[in-house]
Amino acid sequence: MKRSSMILSLIISGPRAPVKDFDVYLLPLIHELKFLWEGVDVFYAFKREAFKLKVALMWTINDFPAYANLSGWTKKGYYACPSCTQSTHSMYLPFGRKTCYMGHHIWLLDDHPF
Repeated sequence: MKRSSMILSLIISGPRAPVKDFDVYLLPLIHELKFLWEGVDVFYAFKREAFKLKVALMWTINDFPAYANLSGWTKKGYYACPSCTQSTHSMYLPFGRKTCYMGHHIWLLDDHPF
């Protein structure tokens, strides 16, 4: 994509990103996207004709903590994997006071050396 075609839709000011109530910042963007999904009448001056302009959000690019904030999924604890959900293989290690994720080999091929 060209740099001129990209739109920076949301900037959250402040020294730290909000942890809770993140949807308050996204609510105006969501309302605008819903409005533009239905379409707005615009005029194309070059061809001198009107048409309905529609907008869709194709993707977002973010890291895993931001993904957790946007989706509402937890990024820690027993069910931290959004792909595995309830079938996440996790166990609590009391000596290190950490949650460990054990079943990563399920994503590897059967003949993988690990």
